[in-house]
Amino acid sequence: MSLGAVTATDAAWLCGLLQTGDSFFPTGSYAHSFGLEGLVQAEVVNNRDTLRAFLRDAVVPSLQHVELPLACHGWRALGDPQDWELVGRLAILAHAQRSPREARVAMENIGRQRAELCAQLSDHALAKAYLERAARHRWPHVPVLSTALEARVLGAPLPALLAAIIYQTFSGLIAAAMKLIRLGHQAAQSLLAELLQAASMLAEMAPDVSVDDIGWFNPWLDIAAARHETSDFRLFIS
Repeated sequence: MSLGAVTATDAAWLCGLLQTGDSFFPTGSYAHSFGLEGLVQAEVVNNRDTLRAFLRDAVVPSLQHVELPLACHGWRALGDPQDWELVGRLAILAHAQRSPREARVAMENIGRQRAELCAQLSDHALAKAYLERAARHRWPHVPVLSTALEARVLGAPLPALLAAIIYQTFSGLIAAAMKLIRLGHQAAQSLLAELLQAASMLAEMAPDVSVDDIGWFNPWLDIAAARHETSDFRLFIS
């Protein structure tokens, strides 16, 4: 596959992003709530309104200050020519953003699976080089860089990558919430539509965040995720 110019109507990369972002795609992310189950057990999240507050106050800032800027820098570093030193730095930085042990393990497993599937399905030299260098330098695998790798292999532009991450983040957490609290399909979809209204703003701000400014910390979520590790009953791995 070529890493050359793309257009907004290129169905090949669009279908590719839809495939990798689908719950049918075997990354294992469906088995994780990423701290949400811990908040439900702590009775912090228990209905649509409190779920909305969690997504607005915890997830949106994380996208704004961590995931989307990391994706921007990763997409650029994986361009032609590749900046492998920066790729490794971003992998370590992304891994360090997750304080609870289970969250780091979950990110590692999902990120590795995405990168390996990218190489297997595309047989692309860039994906193979990424896996080889990650193994050699022992970079932690993180989903955001694996998703940036997928975009580069598919030839997808940066705005499409950011939109895919935003949608996957919100839809994945809301899908997990439907298993944890009383939340119907219509309520879930209306909440998703509301949150996606912030997508343009988030995507526009992300490219301006420098590597040194990437970071955000929410002890509320980290404590809940850490407590979830020793919970007596669990629906999700993390």
